[in-house]
Amino acid sequence: MSGQHLVYFADPMCSWCYGFGPELDALMRERPGLRVDVVMGGLRAYSTDAVTPEFRRSTAEHWTHVARESGLPFDDAALALEGFVYDTEPACRAVVAVRATDAARALPYLKRVQRAFYAEGRDVTQPVTLADLAAEEGLDREVFLAAHASHEARDAVRQDFAATQQTGVTGFPTLAVAYPDRRYFLVTAGFARAADLADRLARIDALAQLD
Repeated sequence: MSGQHLVYFADPMCSWCYGFGPELDALMRERPGLRVDVVMGGLRAYSTDAVTPEFRRSTAEHWTHVARESGLPFDDAALALEGFVYDTEPACRAVVAVRATDAARALPYLKRVQRAFYAEGRDVTQPVTLADLAAEEGLDREVFLAAHASHEARDAVRQDFAATQQTGVTGFPTLAVAYPDRRYFLVTAGFARAADLADRLARIDALAQLD
């Protein structure tokens, strides 16, 4: 059925979203031209407490599991930074700021932030780091910094968080498919392989055509 697009509920600092990236990429190669709208989930948005040694250990163990399932590299250097606060709001707001400038760049930028945090151990809670990543993606660094700090971006990311909650999404990654008649169908709530995603989309397409 023509006219559908994917809606991807994610968080740049969600390890399973990072692990899900190659599966989503593989699905998109099978369906070139299929649009993906990203909605930020706010996994640990507005957290203010520095991570504890216990949190570091349990999170590193969790990342080891994701690495084993996804085959992606992980570096937990950011977790070991003195006083590191695992607040995902700045990174979510960065994706929203990029999306407002050019929606097509939102997903590539999201992936760049994920790689910086998980594979390179960079602190993506810091605007300067997020701006560096924006520049690496061909965006104007100063324009990005201004957009990221703006009231518009802060309001927009709160709207994303609210939309995620109102939709009933409780975990990430969550992928849905939307049709022009405003129907939404869940493709996956959680990590899934590309082959399974393709099979689910095909079955959803078939059902949507029958209605």
